[in-house]
Amino acid sequence: MLFSEHKSRKGENRGSIEVICGSMFSGKTEELIRRLKRAQIAKLSIEIFKPRTDTRYDESAVVSHDLNSIQSTPVDHSSAVLLLGANTQVVGIDEAQFFDDNLPDVCNQLAQQGIRVIVAGLDMDFSGKPFGPMPNLMAIAEHVTKVNAVCVQCGNPAVYSFRKVANEAKVLLGEKDIYEPRCRLCFHAD
Repeated sequence: MLFSEHKSRKGENRGSIEVICGSMFSGKTEELIRRLKRAQIAKLSIEIFKPRTDTRYDESAVVSHDLNSIQSTPVDHSSAVLLLGANTQVVGIDEAQFFDDNLPDVCNQLAQQGIRVIVAGLDMDFSGKPFGPMPNLMAIAEHVTKVNAVCVQCGNPAVYSFRKVANEAKVLLGEKDIYEPRCRLCFHAD
């Protein structure tokens, strides 16, 4: 694109991708809800999505651990986000790590259409490895916010989600009964 072409687009509604990531209990969903509610206050049209498999607090609403919530549409595949989110100004996606590997392409397509896409999810699984489509989303995002929890062992900033039960399944839905936030040192101590 020539510089003159770029200048002629000034003031155009530009899409973008924002990623909010971190461990469990770090406030990812709380931050997603905060940003989406601010968009509502600004009278922007919004659509919110979550994986249908996430039924921990509610079948359809996105709910934070502090029980703040916002209505959403549960979907089975990222292609549904593309179809249902195409005619809006802001798309929110929670628990992105549970989506299929096409989610980054979907977010790119929405952003190319001028839509602001805000995605929240775990950046690492219980074993400390990158989780699902999150690494690719962080790579293509204009803005990445990494939030920390508090390590329940020592009180330092926690970036890991430690699984307290013996279960090697990649996905195991649970709360404080199954997971706890830990810092690097405490995570690797067990």
